[in-house]
Amino acid sequence: MRETTTAPLIGWSRAFPAAPEQIREARQFLTGILDGHPATDDAVLCLSELATNATIHSRSREPGGHFRVRAEVHGPRVRVEVCDQGGRWERSAKDDEQNGRGLLVVAQLARNFGRTGDDRAGWTVWFECG
Repeated sequence: MRETTTAPLIGWSRAFPAAPEQIREARQFLTGILDGHPATDDAVLCLSELATNATIHSRSREPGGHFRVRAEVHGPRVRVEVCDQGGRWERSAKDDEQNGRGLLVVAQLARNFGRTGDDRAGWTVWFECG
């Protein structure tokens, strides 16, 4: 019988106050974790879009609110989740609007992405790169 080996799953998690300046901190957190991984640039850009959404569009923006970033690396694959504190899920921007294109960016850069949760318990938006 032949044994197969796979890279171990490694994961990190950190909460950030939902303030605009914390989006940069979240990007630095992920950049430090990925440390030269081939998916770093795409993953950091996707994280930036999702952290911005959590900070601007969810109940996380209320006083004392936060969002959480979870990241997993499994060999060439990276999975990142941004968890917020819920609220109404708004549809994407119209063609003529300047803002509201974050999920379109994620859809273009990520191998896969999705959303779980609800407006009361909070949303988790995730993506996979690599």
